[in-house]
Formats: sequence, C-alpha cells, structure tokens
Amino acid sequence: MTVTEIVPLDKRRSKVVLDEDFALALYRGEIRKYGIEEDSELSDETYREILEEILFKRARERVLYLLKSSDKTEQELRKKLKEGYYPQEAIDQAIEFLKKHRFIDDESYGRRYVEYHSARKSRRQIQFELQQKGLPKELIAEILEENPIDEEEQIRNYIRKKRLDPQNMDQKQRQKAVAALGRKGFSYEVINRVLGSIYDDNCQ
Repeated sequence: MTVTEIVPLDKRRSKVVLDEDFALALYRGEIRKYGIEEDSELSDETYREILEEILFKRARERVLYLLKSSDKTEQELRKKLKEGYYPQEAIDQAIEFLKKHRFIDDESYGRRYVEYHSARKSRRQIQFELQQKGLPKELIAEILEENPIDEEEQIRNYIRKKRLDPQNMDQKQRQKAVAALGRKGFSYEVINRVLGSIYDDNCQ
C-alpha cells in the first residue's frame, strides 16, 4: 500500500492517508519510527506491526475512555473509532474486547434507555432515538412491549407544566398544543384522548 498523504491533525498526531482509501492516525514519533513518508510504500508486514503493537491497544483504551462518561451502543462506539481514523481491524478487535468482557450490551442499553426516558419521551421518539443508536427495530419493539410508555400521563404532565386549560382553549391554542405534542412524537389519537375532544381537520 502507498502512503499518498500525511496530514497534521494536531501538534502531536498526523493522519496517514493510504491508497486503499483509508487513513491511520499516528503520533509523529511513530511515523518517524516506521519510516513513513509521502509517496512511499507501507509494507503489509509494517502495517500489521502498527496494528498489533499500537492501534489495537489504542482502540481498546479509546472505547474504555468513551464508556467512562456515558453508556454507548456498539454503533456509536464504532462511529467514534472511525472518526478517530482507526482501521476496521482495530475497530472490530476493540468491540470484540468489550463484548467479551461485557462492557457493552445493546439490549441492556436499550432497556436502561427506555427506563430512564419513559417518563418524558413518547414511544415514537424513543423508538427513533434507539434506531439512530443502532438497535434493531425488532429488539426495540420487544423492549417497548415489555416496558409500556404511559403517553397519556406524559401529555397530562405537559399540560400541567404549560398551565393549559383544555376545556377553555380556543382553536388557535389547541392547534399550538397539538402541534407541540405532535413534534414530541405523540399520536393525535392519544392527544385527543387526553384533551377530551376530537379536533377538526384544521387542527390536524
């Protein structure tokens, strides 16, 4: 593989761009140690040594550091490593290390997420956010089925918080309330049920 470019990332590290259309982030001293220069060849043997001696360990340390601040899903950790210019082999090895030692478990993460957010987020919003974090739809549906979201109570809390009076709202106020709740992921059916009336077409 050919080193096509070496681009500084900060005062200590540079991005080594290879012709296989991927890059490695290495410290300047490491680049000098392995004699890496632009338009030069990086042998498979040297690349493997860099992986095993530097990047595998560094990727493991990076994901452990990321998990210190907050729980993350496998997809989120993979994305973070990719953004840090870790090659796929190092990413896979780091994730397997976490799974082996049970540092990550997407199912457990999903259950904790639902438990933590079930009092203030709609089912639809939680479902969307967990999908964005990489959990399969089937797993999310299973978790939500086992941990029902009381959307009616959430809407009642919203009404109390905003000091709304559903019985005395004019049409404009109702439209505004329905739109706000709709943006939070609540269905019009549930909103109607809580507010106690069926809105006309102009409110939808």
